[in-house]
Amino acid sequence: MGERDAREWRDQQRQAVRAHADADARRRAAEHAEAAELVAWFVAEATRRGLPTTRLLARGYDGRGRYRTGLTGWYVDRAETRAVDVAGRFHLLTVPGGLRARLFGVDPQPSPAPLVVGAGGRDGESIPLRTLLNRLLGDGPGATTTPAAPRG
Repeated sequence: MGERDAREWRDQQRQAVRAHADADARRRAAEHAEAAELVAWFVAEATRRGLPTTRLLARGYDGRGRYRTGLTGWYVDRAETRAVDVAGRFHLLTVPGGLRARLFGVDPQPSPAPLVVGAGGRDGESIPLRTLLNRLLGDGPGATTTPAAPRG
């Protein structure tokens, strides 16, 4: 293989990697947009139904401490590490913690909601966001009296 051929091959590889990264970024953006639509629907439906909110607490990374936040909303999972606030933002409620956090509380920033909660986790347990939100609303399998979560 000549130097010119090697250079062309490297250029083709770079273009392929760029195209793959661009396609992945578009896929993630579409998933985040769909998940954001689900979260907005959930907040509207929970508000309409009068689903009670709670003051959200964050957990330390080590799982031991619990810290005040200025957020009000609904926990999405049993572990209470993911939540939706009343403004329709998704939050991961795990923080570094420490004495300052214990004294002054924490301010977890919103993050893009995943379509599948727990995907890629070590325990192998994952569940669609739509299922979790419907459970919070009390919509079990076969419930037909309320509007269903929007389909993507």
